[in-house]
Amino acid sequence: MIKKEEKLQEMNQALKALIQPEGDWLANLANSSALLFEFMDDINWAGYYIWKNDQLVLGPFQGKTACVRIEEDKGVCGTAYSQRKIMVVEDVHQFPGHIACDSNSKSEIVLPIIVAGEVIAVLDIDSPQKSRFDELDRKYLQEFVDILVDETDFLPLMEKF
Repeated sequence: MIKKEEKLQEMNQALKALIQPEGDWLANLANSSALLFEFMDDINWAGYYIWKNDQLVLGPFQGKTACVRIEEDKGVCGTAYSQRKIMVVEDVHQFPGHIACDSNSKSEIVLPIIVAGEVIAVLDIDSPQKSRFDELDRKYLQEFVDILVDETDFLPLMEKF
């Protein structure tokens, strides 16, 4: 069985190969969410919320239907957006103001996507397992986001700033 770290490294290499020839932000967010869902074990949702009209709006994802709009500072996604930092939540039911889009989700990691100093979106990944996400996930998912930012034309999303 492949070790977790090797699998995360392979996922990031696959992301580079997948998106380097394509700069479109929508295509890259869609394919990258599918890649996360394919490579990561014990997750039930992986996708993006895009900052639009002063709120986070559902973007490309894999998993069950989800909340469409999240206010700044609300839930894990809104908190990661406003604090501009990675949020790793071992038990979402203990997180103040958690938004339960899927009652099966028990833990979550959210990473802000920062382009030219502005948070333009967040990457949200949920798991039905408590304490699913650790420092390896944090490290390689930050690298995943960095690859996405480096290889994607987010200019159409930046026009609102």
